[in-house]
Amino acid sequence: MDRIGDIALFLRVLDLGSISAAARDLDLSVAVASQRLKRLERELGVRLLQRTTRQLHPTPEGLLLAEQGRGLVEDLEALADGLRRSGSGVAGTLRVTMPSTFGRLYVSPLLPEFLDLHPAVRVSVDLSDVRVDLVRSGIDVAIRIGTLDDSRLVARQLASNRHVLCASPAYLARRGTPRSPADLAAHDCLLLVGDQGRQDTWRFHGGGEETAVRVTGRIESNQGELLRDAAVAGLGIARHSYWHVCDDLRAGRLQRVLPGHPLPESGIHAVMPQRRLVPPRVRAFVDFLTGKLGGTPPWERG
Repeated sequence: MDRIGDIALFLRVLDLGSISAAARDLDLSVAVASQRLKRLERELGVRLLQRTTRQLHPTPEGLLLAEQGRGLVEDLEALADGLRRSGSGVAGTLRVTMPSTFGRLYVSPLLPEFLDLHPAVRVSVDLSDVRVDLVRSGIDVAIRIGTLDDSRLVARQLASNRHVLCASPAYLARRGTPRSPADLAAHDCLLLVGDQGRQDTWRFHGGGEETAVRVTGRIESNQGELLRDAAVAGLGIARHSYWHVCDDLRAGRLQRVLPGHPLPESGIHAVMPQRRLVPPRVRAFVDFLTGKLGGTPPWERG
């Protein structure tokens, strides 16, 4: 158990960036924490941390221990927690990452209810559109929108992700309304630049066939929020998730473009590292989100 505890300490050092911060988090003195880390390195026969004057950096062996050891530590913690609470208790720090706009609009309002249901849980939320390595970052669960491409992860779909084309009434009055996907080539389109590069080929599904149109525009961004603002300001046609622009469509700030030509759907998933024992806090959070967002999600109601 001492070695498992020392590995857990090492992981907290990586998560928090310093021995002193990890010692405070685990209610240890810095001297004791340093001694335990040296003991772990001595027992394993490798250096785990490269110490400089200002920072600690994991060695390649340290990265390997973090990647493969984190699951073992968390499995043991989950087992111990389940035995203490007979499987009914939910406690500990839940570490979550999710896209910034979706998290702010649809998950943030749900947190008070979740925390009220589970008073022994603490939540650490990272709002970021950058996909992080869940295992190396010590993340319990990520909310991801779109295509999943990491086979090391376990995914559970929370809701479908419907896409629409939209533009402001002023833009359509000035430039005209496209009647077919091919008409988009003559319009200013607002382009998202993501992990897979510039999304300048828009695909449509209809009648069992796929149509692909190459589009251009004067504005591109890695932030959907900026493209939404540009569309409302009349600067072009945007391809957006319906959850992002549903209020603008209902209020008339934006209008659907080519509603008779459906765009491919994707999914909104809760994604977790593969592990034999899922911590109760993670299971509770994913079940909670499934209940709130599953079926007809909030943005599709009304």
